[in-house]
Amino acid sequence: MNKWLELILGIILLVGVVALVFPGMPMQSWGYAAWTVLKGGLTWIVAITGLVLIILGISEIKG
Repeated sequence: MNKWLELILGIILLVGVVALVFPGMPMQSWGYAAWTVLKGGLTWIVAITGLVLIILGISEIKG
């Protein structure tokens, strides 16, 4: 994958997680089950994927 594409995609994923989860979202309209899934696995998968892409992009820029 292109080094800049990895870096940009990783940043977009991390910013997306922060923008969707942390500010005061209207949690009442989501339902308990959807909130549990989002809070648990999906959020961590996206955040870790973003971090991995950022690390890969930085390592390719150095190399």
